[in-house]
Amino acid sequence: MHQAGRRHAQRAEGRAEGTAAGTTDGRGGVRAGGRRAGAVALLLAGAVVLTACGSGDSASDGKRDLTSDTRRGQGSTGGGQPAPDAPDAPDAAAGEGRSAAPTGEPGDESGRPDVAAPDYLSTFALDVDTASYGYARRTLGDGRLPAPEEVRPEEFVNSFRQGYERPKGSGFSVNVDGARIGAGKGGGGGTGASDWSLLRVGLATEAAPSTAERPPAALTFVVDISGSMAETGRLDLVRKSLAVLTDELRDDDSVSLVTFSDAAETRLPMTRLQGNRNRIKDAVDEMRPEQSTNVEAGITRGYEESVEGHRKGATNRVVLLSDALANTGDTEADGILERIDSTRREYGITLFGVGVGSDYGDAFMERLTNKGDGNTTYVGDEAQARKVFVDQLPAHLEIRARDAKAQVAFDQKTVKQFRLIGYENRKVADEDFRDDSVDGGEVGPGHTVTALYAVRLREGASGTVAKATVRWLDPKTRKAREETGTATTGAIDGSLWGGAGERLQVAAVAAYFADHLRGGDLPGAPGLGELASRAAGLAETTEDSSVTKLAKAIGQADRIERGSGTDDAPGADEGEIG
Repeated sequence: MHQAGRRHAQRAEGRAEGTAAGTTDGRGGVRAGGRRAGAVALLLAGAVVLTACGSGDSASDGKRDLTSDTRRGQGSTGGGQPAPDAPDAPDAAAGEGRSAAPTGEPGDESGRPDVAAPDYLSTFALDVDTASYGYARRTLGDGRLPAPEEVRPEEFVNSFRQGYERPKGSGFSVNVDGARIGAGKGGGGGTGASDWSLLRVGLATEAAPSTAERPPAALTFVVDISGSMAETGRLDLVRKSLAVLTDELRDDDSVSLVTFSDAAETRLPMTRLQGNRNRIKDAVDEMRPEQSTNVEAGITRGYEESVEGHRKGATNRVVLLSDALANTGDTEADGILERIDSTRREYGITLFGVGVGSDYGDAFMERLTNKGDGNTTYVGDEAQARKVFVDQLPAHLEIRARDAKAQVAFDQKTVKQFRLIGYENRKVADEDFRDDSVDGGEVGPGHTVTALYAVRLREGASGTVAKATVRWLDPKTRKAREETGTATTGAIDGSLWGGAGERLQVAAVAAYFADHLRGGDLPGAPGLGELASRAAGLAETTEDSSVTKLAKAIGQADRIERGSGTDDAPGADEGEIG
């Protein structure tokens, strides 16, 4: 079944249960009660399942990705199994969350179907992208608000250091903590915010080794030289960035250069850095903007060059630098990556996307890199370019975890509601957590991944709140490994603002900012003015320039939309929201 179809079906089923109970939909809308409405909703849920199952793609390999939920074979574990359930709780009322699809068997003599238990599991693929935040800053700097669909909260949060304890060896450390949200000053807490908490699940890999210790790299740069790249801050920034990177790479690293406009051209075959830096810089400097944007041609040629210059034991990667405004050839990400899918998997080639330009195809680039086992970032100026190409890319070339997924099991005895903030397009079906044929995320050394949850505890709750499990495949042996972490009510009982750690507060500010930009309704959300003030204070205490830039971006958004904000409160329900 297509992943989106499965999610819609699951949500429809959850809505059906809530309809029978006369509850809200978890997004502030009240659902009418009545058995007849519940039965109709269940029938609609079944229709969604059938429709989604009929739209899946087919393929011959044993893997599927997040954008295509068609099962293509079992993983090394022999099938998907969720992590151990949270401790049993008394029977819950209908409307407590997502449930399994109706079986068609009557639940009693009245003909009503059985109501399955609510879903207290949350499963998603890890994501280290940051492009959404970078592009939002660029857009706000130009005096415009980013489009809501371009705002991904997890990429805002993951743009900031969290200071997690790192593992001593390969794999992940799992850090789970949080704080009570309470009411923000000036009435910014929202209705019912006092019984909500913010739970932070933080994952970290071992610090990046020195440049001398990593495996050699074989990088194929695929550069967009279409007419749209003529704007200042696009191709000119790419040329400067690649020239700087050429000096940063080691002598035993290799690079090739492919450019594309209406067609693709190999400017430089795979070439060792040693003794060839000037030749590489000359090829980079000769790039000039031309005509239309045929991303398909560029990526296809780029992967061909990467395969041609493939080095065993090295990190083989395609680096796409583009404004991602495809207008020629295949302009759909799925079609482009499907053409080179088998080659990509056979050779283990990953895709790193670097976005540029004031008009940027953010969603298109993200879909490409999601399907290409990679990640994206956005570069808007020379300072950001230096951070990416000097500080990050050379150190993070190696992959430490493949197909990494996380699953959080909430304890029904203590948790009434929860909502994962972001990760909508990275969600994985709970039963697929241990199915290693289901695509996850790729994570390198020195990376951290943060997932924030808004959690509503039951009255008088005490004990375990959640257990977080991360599962990944060793990139060399392909063996699955897991690590877990647990949080109790005591770990999230302190006050968020002023009482929690500074890095948790930074993550909260980033998440609330992103949620505001996309019109969300998180409980306890402060207004933009308060968020800007908190970010400015945190910038001083952390002495972190990136937090200073966050405060500036929030202030810009506040000035652009001043007086137009909304203060909607979330509806009441139980289980997972959204």
